[in-house]
Amino acid sequence: MAISTQPATGAATIRPFAVETPEAELDDLRRRILATRWPERETVLDDTQGVQLALAQDIARHWATEYDWRRCEAQLNSHPNFLTEIDGLDIHFIHVRSQHEDALPLIVTHGWPGSVIEQLKLIGRLTDPTAHGADASDAFHVVIPSMPGHGFSGKPDATGWGPARIGRAWVELMRRLGYDRFVAQGGDWGAIVVDLMALPAPPGLLAIHTNMPGVVPPEIFSATFAGNPVTADDLTAAEQRTVDQLRRFFSTHVAYGLIMGTRPQTLYGLADSPIALAAFMLDHGDGSGQPGLVQRVLEGREADSDLTFDDFLDNVTHYWLTNTGVSSARLYWENTAAFFAVKGVTIPVAVSVFPDEIYTPPRSWAEQAYPNLIHFNELDRGGHFAAFEQPELLASELRTAFRSLR
Repeated sequence: MAISTQPATGAATIRPFAVETPEAELDDLRRRILATRWPERETVLDDTQGVQLALAQDIARHWATEYDWRRCEAQLNSHPNFLTEIDGLDIHFIHVRSQHEDALPLIVTHGWPGSVIEQLKLIGRLTDPTAHGADASDAFHVVIPSMPGHGFSGKPDATGWGPARIGRAWVELMRRLGYDRFVAQGGDWGAIVVDLMALPAPPGLLAIHTNMPGVVPPEIFSATFAGNPVTADDLTAAEQRTVDQLRRFFSTHVAYGLIMGTRPQTLYGLADSPIALAAFMLDHGDGSGQPGLVQRVLEGREADSDLTFDDFLDNVTHYWLTNTGVSSARLYWENTAAFFAVKGVTIPVAVSVFPDEIYTPPRSWAEQAYPNLIHFNELDRGGHFAAFEQPELLASELRTAFRSLR
């Protein structure tokens, strides 16, 4: 993938760039999709063995014959995109300032297998709230970076780029953009980043918002991750539900994270086969045998979602063209923080719980994990990729969550 940039004149320089994909790369993508060597179909009637053959072949047909990357490329280029070097690595980010000068600066962090594409639906809703039925006083200046090893950001050529270092880089990015007070939001890996970003309580970071909060008590996290029984006998019904969700996820569906966390370089298929990449990125149910929300959308069985078939392919194509299947997986290898577990954040925190998330934490745990909890809300729809699936709900949550800090 070609990226058109302005030449750098110093480490702190902010350089505009645009995405310009050679047609030959898109031709090669289609050729590889059509040349896929398929396995036999699964031996079960559900997705307990993984992404089902019929769905993978539907993805291939649409991707090779109907999908248009140029539409997504134009959408990306319709926003101001930049690169800047931080800690020796080029960081890509989208930066859209609101027309309302007193807007609150917000940095939004994606996860895996997400990207800045996942967050595009938030931009207008947050920077121009009056066009979406909200008040001008709720406006944000929005910064959306690509994590190292993801998308258009640089790929680390040495170890050390874990979520804590990414959080420090984001603080430097906001400082470099001239924001001396700001808030941060994240889901999936972005949730880990904002939690760790908040731990040193850096000057200027007023609060964080998360839609995958780290609230699980350490003893419960350890037991469910190891597959051991949870011995606590004083759990509420909501807490027990969450324990059951975690146990199911860790016992039946966390293998993708384990292989990335231990052997990311082995995943050569993510760089060689578009269908291998798409299937690996799609396999995000909860291990229950029922399709995850994204899969239900692709199968035409989820009407109450803003996510589309082409949204999914925009994201996968972005990973393919930037060849970041393996480099993004290394973040799991770099990480030392426990997913979902308490981190010790003391600055103000807002939590939004979407019902189709991997786990739905109870308010009682959020209050214990975040002693300065300023907002907690359980939504009636949406899941793990909230910005993709329910951008209006997530934008509304952010307006509400940070209103008291303006």
